[in-house]
Parts: sequence; C-alpha cells; structure tokens
Amino acid sequence: MPRRPQKVRRVTPRRTTSRRSSSSMARSPTPRIKSLLASIAGPVVLVGHSYGGAVITNAAHGSDQVKALVYIAAFIPDKDESADDLAKRFPGSSLADALRPVPCTLPDGSPGVDLYIDQDRFHHQFAADVHPYTTNLMAATQRPVTVAALEEASGEPAWKTIPSWSLVAGEDLNIPREAQMFMARRAESHMVVIHSSHAASVSHPGDVADIIERAARSVR
Repeated sequence: MPRRPQKVRRVTPRRTTSRRSSSSMARSPTPRIKSLLASIAGPVVLVGHSYGGAVITNAAHGSDQVKALVYIAAFIPDKDESADDLAKRFPGSSLADALRPVPCTLPDGSPGVDLYIDQDRFHHQFAADVHPYTTNLMAATQRPVTVAALEEASGEPAWKTIPSWSLVAGEDLNIPREAQMFMARRAESHMVVIHSSHAASVSHPGDVADIIERAARSVR
C-alpha cells in the first residue's frame, strides 16, 4: 500500500520583544515556539527573519518535529553569541545610528529599553527597495525589539543537527552581508544571495517563498 505524503508545516515566529533572562534565549520567545512545535503532527520547516533567526536556532534545538531551518536575512548564532555580538563583528551596519530608544518595563517588572527604527530613517535603513508608501506603513506599525533581546546569549544551536537554508540580503543595512554569509557558511547552510534590503520578504517575496519550498521539498 503506497505511503501517504506527509504534510510539511511552516512555522514563522514573528519579530517580538524578548524577555531578559539570567541564562539564555531559551527563556524569551523560545518556550512558546517549542510548545507550538510540540502540538504539530508531522515534519516542520521553521523559518526566522532577522532576530527571529536567533529564536528558531534555540526553539528547534532538541525538537523531533523540525526537519529544516530557514533563515531570511537573519542571525544564526552559535552558543553564547548574541545578536548584538554578531551585528558588530563585521562592518556595514548603520542600524545603531537609526535606532530610537524608548524606556519600557519588562514583564518581570524590571526597567528595560525598547528599540524602534526612527520613522524618518526607516525606508533607507530597513527597506530601501520597497515603495515609500509601504515603508511608511511599516514604520508606523513596527514592533520594537528590546536591548535585552539583542544582548541575550544563545543556547545550543539547532543548526548543528538540523539542515538549514539561508537567504542572504546583499544590500542589508541591519545585518551586513558579510555577517550573514559568515553565519550561513559556519552553519553549512544552503545559501542564496540576493540583492535585497533587510525587508526581503516584502521586496523579494518570490525568492523567500522559493527557498522555503526548497527546504520543504527536502523533507518530503
């Protein structure tokens, strides 16, 4: 009797504010993603953009469901590395100058800082290859990331045991091209480089869909 093909699920964590912890990223969005993964029957392709790459690196560790990781203009940290460390390792990022810090209170009651990209600089910094009408909306509705999230050290990386694909945004002003390529090569990812800003999923949706489909086909 022929086997029925398995349905491959794609799970994409949203960029989110993270929680400061005394250990690793395993205490930020990771438990929620792990819980979601455990509720899904069948193989999963886990996709992360930007800081979301650090989230999936940790969330997929030890998971039997995740069969492929896809990084879209994303951080791919090794153990004890933070997104902040990786962003500063190579020249080319102008993100620090475009950020607007806003004091906030973290869920545990401690003071923290939310980081927004200044709306007047959002188009150039984040999505220079996207129509200004769209980037104006993106700038007004952006969700911040906390300083704590960017400085958190990663736990054991899932990419050491799970195959990965990496879409490198060659014109990225947030995570420099060289940094993305370094991380992709280190993870032995199937790497594709495109001429894109950091907002690759908006400016190059076809390329993003293609690399996710490649990853999905590998586990069918």
